[in-house]
Amino acid sequence: MSFHNDSSSIASQRICFYGAGSMAEAIARGILSQELVPSKQISMINRSNKERQQELHLLYGVQTAMQGKTNEQYLQEADIIFLAMKPKDAVSALRELKPLLRPSQLIISVIAGLSIVGIQKLLGSDMAIVRTMPNTSSTIGLGVTGISYSDSVTEQQRFMTEMMFDSTGIYVVIEESMQDAITSITGSGPAYIYYMMEIMMKGAQKAGFTSEQAEQLVTQTVLGAATMVQQTKEQPAALRRKVSSPNGTTQAAIETMSAHGLEGALLAGIERCAERAAEIGRSIEEDI
Repeated sequence: MSFHNDSSSIASQRICFYGAGSMAEAIARGILSQELVPSKQISMINRSNKERQQELHLLYGVQTAMQGKTNEQYLQEADIIFLAMKPKDAVSALRELKPLLRPSQLIISVIAGLSIVGIQKLLGSDMAIVRTMPNTSSTIGLGVTGISYSDSVTEQQRFMTEMMFDSTGIYVVIEESMQDAITSITGSGPAYIYYMMEIMMKGAQKAGFTSEQAEQLVTQTVLGAATMVQQTKEQPAALRRKVSSPNGTTQAAIETMSAHGLEGALLAGIERCAERAAEIGRSIEEDI
């Protein structure tokens, strides 16, 4: 193992995940798979689900309330605290968290819709706060995360944040005003692709393939298409033109989809997603 344990390095940090759902697990798994921090320095806490605590300890060697310290102790000792609770529990949980904190701690939120100002109101304006929007593909190390920083975050804290999110896929540092937009592209984006895959699988079954064949054919087609864009560095439009011979089958399909409004439907969906993210954000702010 390659931990460089001087006080300025990430390897010396104690990390506490407040919330132990799939996103917290994905980030912890990334940190551990890249050997950024030893497992004994990572704690994961939830309200009372003992089976989940036991499962996480056995899978990753992380500390939970079953290993002898209280949730409060883990939170007080941590250098970095991930806020990974459900949005509906966030406001009350953060109010309870405030008295346990000290100004040197780094707070990283993965709570959709909760603004930096909102977190500062709940925890104190001097805290270093990072707002992030990871997507579900982070659970297999192919995620995309949008990261926004409060003014109090130090260079070293930025560096550590980016190392951690690099371990779950790729990240992009954005102005906080772009968080709703990134939600509409990468946050919800995997579901748009799944929806298209569902429809393509229906088409395959309609054409006579079994459901197993349909799934295999469509999954490999989508994987191949994304990988082609990634590896050839060509624009999707250019790759599409290469597949579309004049008056050929692909051109016929694309023209028909276009005539049925595919582009308009997708763009309208993306726009509505960003609007909805803003609405959810406003309703959380009202609770504060």
